[in-house]
Amino acid sequence: MNRIEERLAALKAEGKKAFITYTTAGLPDFETTKEIMFAQEKAGIDIMEIGVPFSDPIADGPIIQNASYKAIQNGASLAKVFDLMKETRTQGLKTPVVFMLYYNTVYHYGLDKFALKCVECGVDGIIIPDLPLEEQGELKKELEKAGDETILIQLVSPVSKDRIPKILDGARGFVYCVSQMGVTGKGANFHSQIREYLTEVKKESNIPVMMGFGIREASDVKPLLDIIDGAIVGSHFIKLLEENNYSNDAVIDYVSTFKKELNAD
Repeated sequence: MNRIEERLAALKAEGKKAFITYTTAGLPDFETTKEIMFAQEKAGIDIMEIGVPFSDPIADGPIIQNASYKAIQNGASLAKVFDLMKETRTQGLKTPVVFMLYYNTVYHYGLDKFALKCVECGVDGIIIPDLPLEEQGELKKELEKAGDETILIQLVSPVSKDRIPKILDGARGFVYCVSQMGVTGKGANFHSQIREYLTEVKKESNIPVMMGFGIREASDVKPLLDIIDGAIVGSHFIKLLEENNYSNDAVIDYVSTFKKELNAD
């Protein structure tokens, strides 16, 4: 088991739900990103998603698009995100970390080089929204060759339907369930068949089921906690950071409050 699997197994044993956040690397700068990561760890975050800025995202809404644009304008790159990751691990960060990025970035960097660098820097998982199942083979092979410490997280959506068993066959870590059609940051306007969809995923999955897109507060997912194993917050978290001038206190308060409410009886 890697760090993601160990953390989720521990939560399952305790009967608790996981809380995962998304942060854009390099926003407003890399030193602040590092501080945000350590503040989240202090607050008890379970897994951190770190977004690698990209100029042409397909799954991200206006808030994350703008965050990526600002980070790129400030010189953010995959190489610098790897440096950030290595620094945080060297300085003692223990929390599981998942990189969220687009395949063009990985392909341009080089699949073999990317896989080795993930292991070297302590990246536990990767999410690539624009890499369909049928085209994952080459990258999976390189990740296995690099030591199998970094795992590819699978996404499913309300339109996955008959593909769900195939997508989840051999999946590791957790399955990322997109809660609505379209891009991130649209608020808790979940798909009309959200319960049926999540129930189907849960039935087919041997790993924890996480729900993302449009979540702001723990109360947004309360009606679905009998099905899902955790929640992912991205756009709202970035908005909160910007509104509070990237305050560590605001990070700690939000993360600790969300996690407490998520696991309240």
